[in-house]
Amino acid sequence: MLFVVLLEPLLYRALGLATLILALWAFSDALRRKPEMFEAADKRTKGFWLGMTGAATAVGLLSFVAAGGLLPFTVVALVAAGVYLADVKPAVSGSGRGYSGPYGRW
Repeated sequence: MLFVVLLEPLLYRALGLATLILALWAFSDALRRKPEMFEAADKRTKGFWLGMTGAATAVGLLSFVAAGGLLPFTVVALVAAGVYLADVKPAVSGSGRGYSGPYGRW
């Protein structure tokens, strides 16, 4: 039981660090993209994604420092950064990946 009590804050801190790294990656990528690319890919606006990934970065930093005090917010921030990196980033990168199916663009 003592092992679990000692390991729990480390796991929370690792989750906070992972959230911080992914959110920083998503935020820096959103900063580099042109606003027209978001509209052309039909993925909300650049301001929306900067707000989402910026908030995720702030939550990641706070959850890394607090080590588990913000667990529900950390999960939401991790999901927001993951959605940007998995769905929005490929669509706005111009490579065509992420939004074209077997029958062309949809």
